[in-house]
Amino acid sequence: MSDIKIKVLGPGCKNCEKLYENTRSAVGRMELDADVEYIKDMEEIKKYIMMTPGLVIDNKIVHQGKPLPNPEKIEKLIRKVIGK
Repeated sequence: MSDIKIKVLGPGCKNCEKLYENTRSAVGRMELDADVEYIKDMEEIKKYIMMTPGLVIDNKIVHQGKPLPNPEKIEKLIRKVIGK
C-alpha cells in the first residue's frame, strides 16, 4: 500500500481515459509508489468537482476540465502536492 493516493475522475469519456493514461505515465516515469484510481461514479465525482475530467492527489483537487495536462505537467502537480 502506498502513501500517495491519486484519483482520476471522469465518466469514461475519451478525455478522461487520456488523463488516466497520462497520470499512470507520470507516476511510472517518477517511479512513485502511488495508488492511481479511476473513479467513474458520478456521485463520487461530484464530491470533488463539477467539471470532468478531474485529478485529485492526496485529497487535493489539482485539475478539472480541459485542456488536459500532459505527463510532464502531471509530474509537476504531483511534486507540488507531495513536496518532492
